[in-house]
Amino acid sequence: MGDARVMVFAPAPQLTVTIEQQHDIPELHVHPGGQGIWQTRMITSLGAEVTLCAAVGGEVGRVLKPLLDFKGVLLRTVARESGSGWYVHDRRDGKRKEIAEQPGAPFTRHELDELYNLALAEGLRAGNAILSGPAHPSVIRADVYGRLAKDLRANGCRVIADLCGNHLKAVLKAGLNVVKISHEELIKDGLAKDNSEKQLTEALLKLHDEGAESVLVSRADAGALAMFNEEIYRVGIPKLSIADHRGAGDSMTAGVAAVLAKGGTMQDAVRTGAAAGALNVTRHGLGTGHLDAVQVLTERVKLTPIKKA
Repeated sequence: MGDARVMVFAPAPQLTVTIEQQHDIPELHVHPGGQGIWQTRMITSLGAEVTLCAAVGGEVGRVLKPLLDFKGVLLRTVARESGSGWYVHDRRDGKRKEIAEQPGAPFTRHELDELYNLALAEGLRAGNAILSGPAHPSVIRADVYGRLAKDLRANGCRVIADLCGNHLKAVLKAGLNVVKISHEELIKDGLAKDNSEKQLTEALLKLHDEGAESVLVSRADAGALAMFNEEIYRVGIPKLSIADHRGAGDSMTAGVAAVLAKGGTMQDAVRTGAAAGALNVTRHGLGTGHLDAVQVLTERVKLTPIKKA
């Protein structure tokens, strides 16, 4: 079958600086961040390899680039004319406080052309791709995602999208293998009026009708809803103490991608994704978790059929 590999399209990663304090002395943590980076971490933890396609630039980019080059990742980057994005958060009191943030400047035409060609080639080479969003939608146009999804799908690549808003609308037109979205994003996008199961199920079916073969809707600690093989399921997740809820949805997407890349079924992919997301909330590091722990939790994820799609 060859190596299990996923191309992660993470166009605008950020340099993240977090101040923590576990005891009497404050700690400074500097890491690469952003949706695609957290997905990349979890995919490699689950035994698949990643080709990470990103663009970095400026003083922040010079610090960020070597941090992106971690085990299990083939890093492919495009140089940006402007600086990469960043954020500084303070978590010394146990809660996350945003001190300052800069998502990055919008991409220039030349940067987009270079990044598009890079992601297209690496996506086709890997055979599996995750399209992850930028820190702010203004950084990269939605039509770039639409064209990339269309070209990857037309040439036999499995495409998983973890997007919302106009970026999601753009890729749905291309048809997708899997869409993952949170219930908050569905409500914000006007696809659901509230977080009731009825509203979320209707939104899930709408996404399916608009081009997604399978859909996964995360609902924080309420478990997820999933539609695959023309059937809708409640996804029951283990109840665990929360250290940081951020990154759980990205870990869920990563779990799905890792299993599918290794030739697993959609049912196994959803259960593994739910377990990875549940485990991630127990950790302060986003997109992290040990394979053995995910495997144990996967056995405790229950899929309950609701109805046929």
